[in-house]
Amino acid sequence: MRILVAEDLYLLRDGMVRLIEAYGHQVVATATTGPETLDALRTWRPDVSVIDVRMPPDQSDEGLRAALAARGETPGLPILILSQHVEQLYARELLVDGSGGVGYLLKESVFDADQFIGALERVAGGGTAMDPAVIAELLSGSSPHRGLERLTEREYSVLALMAQGLSNQAIGRRLFLSESAISKYTTSMFGKLGISDDDDTNRRVRAILTYLNKP
Repeated sequence: MRILVAEDLYLLRDGMVRLIEAYGHQVVATATTGPETLDALRTWRPDVSVIDVRMPPDQSDEGLRAALAARGETPGLPILILSQHVEQLYARELLVDGSGGVGYLLKESVFDADQFIGALERVAGGGTAMDPAVIAELLSGSSPHRGLERLTEREYSVLALMAQGLSNQAIGRRLFLSESAISKYTTSMFGKLGISDDDDTNRRVRAILTYLNKP
């Protein structure tokens, strides 16, 4: 994969570059400010970008705004956001367009190499990778989305794990069920959520967005 790393802290940026290259991927560019990030996204159109929310010059939301601007110009451009803390507004704003290829991880996730690289690969493939802590924060205090209340407890558990980026096989291992059983649960879940019989990746993204974007 061709990857952009946008992070202003040298040690974290350098560590991510080394980790990504150790897994056989190519870092095509790095950026340390919001404007640099947007320029690099436009120039390189990377397979996936990992971008810090807060970057110079103002250390507010420059990284996120660069990511949103680039996705506005190139819908579905894969972006994995890193943040020190869970920030609901940022997560929801990134997810709202529904085109997939997005992720939101806490920076501490970088220290789990397999988890971090796995998230990059899922997002590059058009999937969604969300930190469990982000999901928990998004769910706090929210009311059920129309259709979610129709899910059984098991279907809801499958959807929650799907939102974490797990495959059917991985969900089956977590719930001690066969992959075919998980497939049946997801098919039923899609029907209850009113998600049409599209390709499986798009259906999964739309189900996850329904789960995460409850009012």
